[in-house]
Amino acid sequence: MKDLVQFLTTSSDTMVLEKRLKALLTPNEISEMQRRLQILSLLEQGIPQRDIAKQLGVGIATVTRGSRALKELKEI
Repeated sequence: MKDLVQFLTTSSDTMVLEKRLKALLTPNEISEMQRRLQILSLLEQGIPQRDIAKQLGVGIATVTRGSRALKELKEI
């Protein structure tokens, strides 16, 4: 994991970071990461999990996983 973090953070240029992500991830993986960010954002706004699942067309388990991840991020 350290190698990945270092690879992604050694440049402050957003274009370089975008190219690195595109080199590492498939379009589906990028899309999934964007959806997960949406879930985190909506959770932070206080939107109920079931509403988020319906709005984004994902399962409630996916939103619940996002909720747990958000709690872990806040503990850092």
